[in-house]
Amino acid sequence: MKLKVCGMTETENILQVGQLLPDYMGFIFYDKSPRDASEVLKKETVLKLPSTVKKVGVFVNPSRLEVIQKISRYQLDLIQLHGEETPEFCEELKMYVPIIKAFGVDESFDFDQTREYDRVCEHYLFDTKSARRGGSGKRFDWKLLFNYSGKKSFFLSGGIGVQNAKSFPEMVRRFPLLQSIDVNSHFETEPGIKDVPKIKKLMQVLKQQQDELSGK
Repeated sequence: MKLKVCGMTETENILQVGQLLPDYMGFIFYDKSPRDASEVLKKETVLKLPSTVKKVGVFVNPSRLEVIQKISRYQLDLIQLHGEETPEFCEELKMYVPIIKAFGVDESFDFDQTREYDRVCEHYLFDTKSARRGGSGKRFDWKLLFNYSGKKSFFLSGGIGVQNAKSFPEMVRRFPLLQSIDVNSHFETEPGIKDVPKIKKLMQVLKQQQDELSGK
């Protein structure tokens, strides 16, 4: 299972987390988010990240031009769409970078709605449904994932912390399409600033679990 650290904003903090080599790092371009990086993220900072750290731009109902400009400026590897973006909108952007389409999950969520995005998106992301479009710090009932019958791999977000890391090996066994966990608010000292030692501890736990699963 891979790791995505999302909601990065500050130069030194970005580079410190980057040295831990998470698989993905997310930058939010949404002015209603307390982690909005639109006005503070420096191009030179992002370009200093190790090449193995995939750079993800996170958007909510953006214009096509805005996304293309951010892809070009920050050399994004993927984009993550958290709004009501249509499959047609995704179709226009998939020629630039792979797309992660996010869905807010609650008890009434219909996982079948993901199917219309199958041909235009690389991955899905399942997050706790909230008015803030993510970053709520709350976890939805992961048993709901049994309702997902699609074939696309997915990211899991919402209320993930070191405290529930013990469940990750079982999650991998139950949900083989689980691509990555996505962490944010539970690993912050303040919005947009990540607690580096806490992320390091999580990565150690993940590595230990991976070694145990592989019999090392």
